Amino acid sequence: MKTKGYMEKTKSNTLMDQAAILVIATLLSRFLGFLYRFPMTNIIGDQGNGYYGAGYQIYAFILILSSSGLPAAISKLVSERIALKRYNDAHAVFQAALFLSALMGIIFALILLFGAKLISNLIKVPLSYYSMIALSPTVLVVGISAVLRGYFQGMNTTKPTAVSQVIEQLFNAIFSVVLADLLIFKGPEFGAAGGTAGTGVGALAGLIVMIIIYKVNSGIINKRLKNDRLPPKESYYEIITTILKTAWPIIFGTAVFSISGLIDTSMISTCLHASHAFTQDQIDGLLGQYTGKFIVLTTLPVAISSAMATASVPSVASSNAINDTQAVSSKINMGIRMSMLLTIPAAIGLSVLGDPILRMLFGSNAKGGILLQWGGVAVIFLALVQIVTGMLQGINHIKLPIIGALIGAAVKIALNLVLIKNPQINVLGAVLSTIGCYLAASIIDVYFLWHVTRVRIDFVGILLKPVICAIGMGISSYGAYEAIFYLCGHNTVSVLVAIAFGVLVYFICMIFIKGIERADLYTIPMGNKIIRVLNKLRV
Repeated sequence: MKTKGYMEKTKSNTLMDQAAILVIATLLSRFLGFLYRFPMTNIIGDQGNGYYGAGYQIYAFILILSSSGLPAAISKLVSERIALKRYNDAHAVFQAALFLSALMGIIFALILLFGAKLISNLIKVPLSYYSMIALSPTVLVVGISAVLRGYFQGMNTTKPTAVSQVIEQLFNAIFSVVLADLLIFKGPEFGAAGGTAGTGVGALAGLIVMIIIYKVNSGIINKRLKNDRLPPKESYYEIITTILKTAWPIIFGTAVFSISGLIDTSMISTCLHASHAFTQDQIDGLLGQYTGKFIVLTTLPVAISSAMATASVPSVASSNAINDTQAVSSKINMGIRMSMLLTIPAAIGLSVLGDPILRMLFGSNAKGGILLQWGGVAVIFLALVQIVTGMLQGINHIKLPIIGALIGAAVKIALNLVLIKNPQINVLGAVLSTIGCYLAASIIDVYFLWHVTRVRIDFVGILLKPVICAIGMGISSYGAYEAIFYLCGHNTVSVLVAIAFGVLVYFICMIFIKGIERADLYTIPMGNKIIRVLNKLRV
């Protein structure tokens, strides 16, 4: 029994180690993303942000159709074969996926290039055309990167993905600002196109890094292939068919949510026009607040859950492939709990400090705080959808999340129609509908996870304890902000102190109510030192 328990702990720690690497890299990437979006927003303004956001959402949707399901599908298929010591089969999956990705990337890049004019008119943001044109080559580049990342994730290492993400975002940050500044003299639509062109430069840099990493590790990969005496059991045709069967439900489920985002872009413009209360420039500005501030700022806490989901798919899949039900149960609970432990306080913090954060980041261009005040809650449900979807994919129930996605999207559209047309609510209606969308989807997905696994989910540890401590943190952070601002009158200093104080309050609260276990502390930086302090305090 001791050996079995140790093995279970080791497997859980492997998941947490890989997730921690990806979380840190993702947070750093998002931070770099914030750094460049602020000066770029100051260059192109809310109006340019509207064109940028509309073009980028179309690109993101095209990316979903062409390659979004590949990393999860490839990592799942590779990890299952490696768990069974079938290294040649795992490499054959990688090779077939490269061919499929290149083909899909070329097709969808051409669709975006030649369809940009029609699409920009359909979504009622015609000047987003230039951003779509600038983004079209990036579709192919990102698709090939996705295959390389999925292959390494399937081998239970997220380091290549982490390194390439950071490099990609660094180049993206630099070139987006530089190109936007170079082209803004021609108008905000060209400034926005320059910003999106920076995305392509970053993606190319990330791909080059992945190719270098693959070359460096090719010796180890080839050694494994030589030691595997068994030839591949599957033909390339069979593998491509398997990849498509695995990827399409992931793509479809993700596409549903992406379509709801595209519907937002179109519905915000259409419904605000229908209200007869706003000019076109005002509508473009409100759309810019939604896409360039609300969506951008809420992606940071959501990125935590996204990284956890990415790490969970191959880890859970490998345990499921060898029928290790105890490890699957342990990984499900640990993955969801760690995701919520980090996401819930971040969401509450955004809600409480929405206005001050926007003033700190955007200065005089800080409109849209109310979107964060209401929309922070949506982050919790979106994060829950992402991590539970990853778990369902890992245990071969890849079609179930589609049901939650469809119902969530239907809720969103219905609420948009009612709320956005009200001039008093306007663009806030899209935020409220987002809450309804992901609340419905998360309830359905969690039910499915419980139904198919019968895993006893620890809702008290996963949700109740973090929510209680996060509320206390929110009250403390707001009080600290008001006190510091009263004393020094400096918004940025007040925000940073309030955030630091809130993190401390949340952490202490979680320790005292046993929301954070000692085993969890070993997975975070300086965890050993924290445990020594707690031992001295006898906590």
